[in-house]
Amino acid sequence: MLDRKNPRTKQQRAVLAAASVFAEKGYHGASTRDIAERMGIQQGSIYYYFKSKEDALADVCLFGIEDYVSHMETTAVSDQPFETKLLATITSHLTSYRERNEALRVHNTERLYLPKEKRTNLKALGSRYRQLLEEMFEKGIADGALRPTVDAHFAAQTVIGLCNAWGDLIVRDSALDVFDAIQKCHDLLLNGLRERRSKNRDLSGD
Repeated sequence: MLDRKNPRTKQQRAVLAAASVFAEKGYHGASTRDIAERMGIQQGSIYYYFKSKEDALADVCLFGIEDYVSHMETTAVSDQPFETKLLATITSHLTSYRERNEALRVHNTERLYLPKEKRTNLKALGSRYRQLLEEMFEKGIADGALRPTVDAHFAAQTVIGLCNAWGDLIVRDSALDVFDAIQKCHDLLLNGLRERRSKNRDLSGD
């Protein structure tokens, strides 16, 4: 249960309310009055939480991305097999959309409306996530878990794009089975689309 007397909890409630408004109306269509109404407070009280609508957007975007970047920091350096680390990455990425769905969606769709100086930290976090994912692929190649011809940068960008696309569906469809999507994404990335045939069958010409 949320402790409403806790300032940190109150701030989080404000961020979640702002995320809900921005996800519904977009940054330009939303107002601080909308956020205040979503929180059930007077408009003047919203400035206790945010100095401006722009600051509200910045806080929402940071809230949306920081958690799963932190998880990636742990996953990338673990001693687990590549397959396990890839599953952990996809799981963290997609479950973040269900747990922080509106904030992460706002980060992906609205962050470019922030001025450059307020996007710096967000960009650094996003770049860090991609870099760690690339390093994970590079280690998978070095360990023999992946083909040596795999382009680690392209693979990392593909995982991010796939997860973001399914994340958007997760946000829009509350009935979507997240763990089914995780398993299917993992299988597709590891095994591809074509049926695998045994070497003996290939050599026989059947």
